[in-house]
Amino acid sequence: MLPFEEADIKAAVSVALPNAAAGVDDPGLNRVYDRIKAQDPTGRRFARVLRDTIDQLLNGEVTGRYDWKTLFKTEKTHAGTLVEINLQREFKFADGEAMDYQIAGVDVDCKYSQQFGGWMIPPEATDHLCLLAWADDYKSLWSVGLVRIRNEWLNTGNNRDHKLTIKAEHRDKIRWLWRDEPLPENVLLHMDAADRDAVFASDSGQRRLNELFRRAQRRRIGRNVVRTVAQQKDYMKRVRGNGGSRSALKAEGILIMGDYASHREIAAQLGLPLPEEGEFVSARVAPSGPQHGDAPRVSLDGKGWVLAQPDDLVVPAPALPSHTRGD
Repeated sequence: MLPFEEADIKAAVSVALPNAAAGVDDPGLNRVYDRIKAQDPTGRRFARVLRDTIDQLLNGEVTGRYDWKTLFKTEKTHAGTLVEINLQREFKFADGEAMDYQIAGVDVDCKYSQQFGGWMIPPEATDHLCLLAWADDYKSLWSVGLVRIRNEWLNTGNNRDHKLTIKAEHRDKIRWLWRDEPLPENVLLHMDAADRDAVFASDSGQRRLNELFRRAQRRRIGRNVVRTVAQQKDYMKRVRGNGGSRSALKAEGILIMGDYASHREIAAQLGLPLPEEGEFVSARVAPSGPQHGDAPRVSLDGKGWVLAQPDDLVVPAPALPSHTRGD
């Protein structure tokens, strides 16, 4: 028996590094892992595909939906197929011979579940690699990992197509590419209910968008949220100046920053989340004064501005810098 101290250290390492042994004796798994990491070192592309696929299912522009629970059963069942298709489009994975993809010369099956551990493994995937994807809109988290399927690691089951799940005690065999990473937030789902009701109270798409940027300040608001609230074909036009929300809310001191480099720089100087591609961040600002201490500030229109506090007077927001699509 190991001395207590040595055994304790080994146990701690095992808990801290659950992926340490996963794939160590599996050259095919390691090649696939390395290829995916080379294509997406940060996981940003995977996160975007998962976010976009959930939004595609919700189809907010047509349905006004923002909550996974409102999907029909058939739509939820279709989620796995859409994830598989959208990942292949994003990463240009070749078609597999026996499985969905061929990555680095290795056949790989793709499985998605909105419930962690709920991946349904078909009998033909035995001894093949599976790319396991999970995303939870309520937790705003996602994970993607690789595992080579062994029959002894699967639960027994009696469903019609004989698909099985991986036993909880064998999930340590999964080699995680990314584990519990932040999923771009579904702002409508996570808004305060009273604020959300206020957003949807109007029959006007423009007024709904104005209310969204008024009530969901200092948060990244994605293109799909805008589309769901506006429910209009020209939804992005409804955000910008010349009659859009940016113009409508200027008198209230609210800036709406987009994904242009100049806008992102303003957001960074104010300590706000940086809008990614197709995103916006709104915030009320006020002229900086001694009462704001060392609060982050930005210079616009020749004056210093800070994020407004509740007791700051409402003054019109400054103009955002002009930009081009190449900004």
